[in-house]
Amino acid sequence: MRFGITILTDLPWTEARPRWTGAEEMGFDHAWTYDHLVWGGLPDAPWRGATPVLGAAAAVTTTIGLGTFVAAPNFRHPYQLWRDAQAADDVSGGRFLLGVGTGGDLDSQILGGPDLSVGERVSRFQEFATLLRRLREEDHVSAPGDWFSVSGARTLPRVGIPLLVAGNGPRSVRFAARTGDGWVTTGPRADTLEEWWSGLATSRDVLDEALVAAGRDLAGFPRYLNLDAAPAFSLESVDRFEEMVGRAGDLGFTDCVTHWPRPDGPYAGSEAVLEQVARDVLPRLR
Repeated sequence: MRFGITILTDLPWTEARPRWTGAEEMGFDHAWTYDHLVWGGLPDAPWRGATPVLGAAAAVTTTIGLGTFVAAPNFRHPYQLWRDAQAADDVSGGRFLLGVGTGGDLDSQILGGPDLSVGERVSRFQEFATLLRRLREEDHVSAPGDWFSVSGARTLPRVGIPLLVAGNGPRSVRFAARTGDGWVTTGPRADTLEEWWSGLATSRDVLDEALVAAGRDLAGFPRYLNLDAAPAFSLESVDRFEEMVGRAGDLGFTDCVTHWPRPDGPYAGSEAVLEQVARDVLPRLR
């Protein structure tokens, strides 16, 4: 099992920097931030752009993976995102992880985007992610799309940044299996933890079937779980974290991602619990 932690961009860099360096010192394998103009969980909070913050984090760390959790087409064109990803990968010395997903639609609405159905948003995302793969693997890319187009897009330098595709519903999970270098999920909407775990098991089965159908390696396909999308915060206690990681491992997840505790919701918790988990639990569960 590998472990990640998400650090929001609501704090100024002078306060956030110790969290990014601390995540590396505590032994986390990867650290993430949300990619939004405004995050619905803290709509009135100060906010900073993800890629500049990740570039700053790359400059003050040396080993930890750094990534978007997740970038979405709600305010980004895939070509512009790919150029940002290339820069972040260069600054970090090859540590960048590009998590992408459909995302909530608040950013798009703020920019005056159309009011899309869930199905339309998924279709837009799939076009977005498919074009990202082409930009990673080809040069002089031309693609006339329904949502995103490029004409002769130059893509050098060629870099193999992992494309981690988020998906919860069956259509999106199958797309992640076909397109991604790994699967990211928050699991289903659920009122209880048992309902959440049950829904995750169903999604895992859909993923496995889709990987087999695509001729891909089940054992070597990374699976990232956002633990804190559950109806409980994983760092509410050391026991809670260990229990959730154990159940995630039983479902075949390779990576578990938590959040840096905040003084109040969302993700309200104690940094002392985080420190104890890093000291006593992470080394034992790897």
